[in-house]
Amino acid sequence: MSFLNSLDITGSALTAERFRSDIILQNLANQNTTRTEEGGPYRRKQVVFREQPLTFQEQLGNAMKTGSVSVGRRGRTEGGVIAEEVVESQEAFVPVYDPTNPDADENGYVQMPNVNNAEEMVDLMAASRAYEANITALNITKSMAMKALEIGK
Repeated sequence: MSFLNSLDITGSALTAERFRSDIILQNLANQNTTRTEEGGPYRRKQVVFREQPLTFQEQLGNAMKTGSVSVGRRGRTEGGVIAEEVVESQEAFVPVYDPTNPDADENGYVQMPNVNNAEEMVDLMAASRAYEANITALNITKSMAMKALEIGK
């Protein structure tokens, strides 16, 4: 695996975790939204990540056959992670008794979004920690590159 490929992998993880954080913050911002454009309360959204495979065996085999490393769709070697899709949670909405709410049914219950504040905060902390871990990996790679450049002095 080349030096620049490790930066691409770390960069893809940073991008994916940032997107995940944005979706979590969107969930938190809409946890009291009882009416959306689609009708009904807001549904919790979750990000599905997909690995972009980069196996050592495949890369080694390609390098031995062609003398170069294979290049993926984006013009660089594959590897890393992407946010493949955003899916809506199918959990049930939470009924809350509030007969004064204009969205209340005939019994006075309002269907509130299926967003759990505690669960979202835990997911946000996990995304934040993953982002920090990838920043650390990026800094280590950068440090290694600087040390390699100092060898020539």
